[in-house]
Amino acid sequence: MTPGEISVLADLARRRSGVIVDADKTYVIESRLAPVARRQGFTSLSELISDLQSREDETLIWATVEALSSTETQFFRDRSPFHQIAAEVLPALARKGRQQIKVWSAGCSTGQEPYSLAILAEEEGGKHGPMSMDIFASDLSDRCLEKGMAGLYTQFEVQRGLPSRLLIKYFDKVDDHWVLSPRIRQMVHMQRQNLLTDVKGSGPFDLILCRNVLSAFDSSTARTVLEQIANTLAPDGFLVMGAHETSAHHTPAFRPVPGLHGLYMRDPNFRVAA
Repeated sequence: MTPGEISVLADLARRRSGVIVDADKTYVIESRLAPVARRQGFTSLSELISDLQSREDETLIWATVEALSSTETQFFRDRSPFHQIAAEVLPALARKGRQQIKVWSAGCSTGQEPYSLAILAEEEGGKHGPMSMDIFASDLSDRCLEKGMAGLYTQFEVQRGLPSRLLIKYFDKVDDHWVLSPRIRQMVHMQRQNLLTDVKGSGPFDLILCRNVLSAFDSSTARTVLEQIANTLAPDGFLVMGAHETSAHHTPAFRPVPGLHGLYMRDPNFRVAA
């Protein structure tokens, strides 16, 4: 691809989703877009890009933008946040009288994060009194959500982060794949959502996970997204961010929970938008 073609793609991704495309990673861009070009019947990426420039085909535009967005995920990714949720967040919410915990997994990709939360809720059931978890999961990619809603994963996917005990307990083997139990799938409602435009009116949530999502945005977009998230979080709710992310660089809407890395609460001085 030429620098001009990469610039077209980068501008499209930024305008539609806020995602920043690294122009130096030509191989990554090409590998992500090649399947889109094949599915859409183009003989080359240059032909696809030319079509993007010549007509407003929303289906093709979003297929391209979704492909340029990272979909990296795994069950119980990074582990520490899930330990914090079990040891700190759920007991804190129980002390506040919550019996149904409303959770949002933002940027859920193919579903491993929200399903990990559902499994965690099952494992923790009864430890904090009568408590259930209602999980909303969202992503920009229809293809990722379709896979997530099916709850069907390869051996490689379940091996990444999922303890064998939980695999046997919550999955059934079907040919060369593993399918998640209906009980766990029913705890999670998945829906397509653009964090730039579709967040208003959501919530309030007791717990929001927005991990390894903000790194795809520039600082201005990250601030916008975080402040929209703040508007959907209950005043005494919790936000979990990625291990290398921090709200301090983006907005004063949140303050860190002392002693718990990556865990935040809404700053009481933050003015919620009407």
